[in-house]
Amino acid sequence: MKRWFRQHVDAVYERLLSREIAGAPTHVAVIQDGNRRYARQNGGDAHDGHRAGAETTERVLEWCQDIGVEELTLYTFSTENFERADEENEALFDLLCDKLYEFADADRVHDNDVCIRVIGETEMLPDRVRDAVDYAEGKTQGYDQFVLNIALAYGGRSRLLEATRGVAHDVEAGELDPDEIDVETIEQRLYDQPVRDVDLIIRTGGAERTSNFLPWHANGNEAAVFFCTPYWPEFSKADFLRGIRTYEHRAESWRRTRARRALALLGAVSETELTEAQSIVNRFRDSLPTGERPHEDDVDAAAVHESDDAGGTDGDSLDSSSRAAD
Repeated sequence: MKRWFRQHVDAVYERLLSREIAGAPTHVAVIQDGNRRYARQNGGDAHDGHRAGAETTERVLEWCQDIGVEELTLYTFSTENFERADEENEALFDLLCDKLYEFADADRVHDNDVCIRVIGETEMLPDRVRDAVDYAEGKTQGYDQFVLNIALAYGGRSRLLEATRGVAHDVEAGELDPDEIDVETIEQRLYDQPVRDVDLIIRTGGAERTSNFLPWHANGNEAAVFFCTPYWPEFSKADFLRGIRTYEHRAESWRRTRARRALALLGAVSETELTEAQSIVNRFRDSLPTGERPHEDDVDAAAVHESDDAGGTDGDSLDSSSRAAD
């Protein structure tokens, strides 16, 4: 009776959360924490926890596709995990092989055009895992509707370090002008295929840290972060939807802040910056509270007024830095 009641409450809560969600992040990254603690809690060994976690992974993949997420990255095995007992890692590697082959041959993967990619220092992995990686990537490389990134032997800092070394090598070889180095220069050297900026990081297991996960794509994009206490095998659809709701609140706050900044800038920028500020206000006007929301004609009038002032009919025009100081 108690179990039935719990399931009923969970189902009602899921429906409520689903109605509250208006959109979905493009790229969700998940730190799957708590498999071993879940196993100990339930009287099993680490392998039992990893196998239960793999079942959760399959459910999360379906939830992402249901709400319109386009890319999912799973932090499955870090470079630090090599320090664990060989017996545990070997069992996990066997499970990874089984799941990679299973996913690569699954009808739902091919029916939904899921592209499987592995990111990380794959040369550190056993041969059998690399063979499974090659098989999964080869079977799905032509798909582009949904991307599943599996982070294996992954370390965010090491990836950035290797990308930086690659840039330095190209500069030294005369193949790259230092003045031409930009964001894309680094991104092209991080992974074989482009990875979208991360919109939301989810971490299970109760820890509140991102553990060096996708630092370039998450920090640079000011990703929302959702920490929750359930161990990965216990992670539910309600937990997932709560994470999506966190992203929506973070995105709404970001839009509101951009609109407020742009409004403040309209009276303190040079003519060349007016178009951008006006565009931001018009784009994010609806995210502001009603009392702060300017009329479109007021925004246009402010831009015209600022443009006239910048023209300097009496020769006393100010540059943007002087105007901001005043």
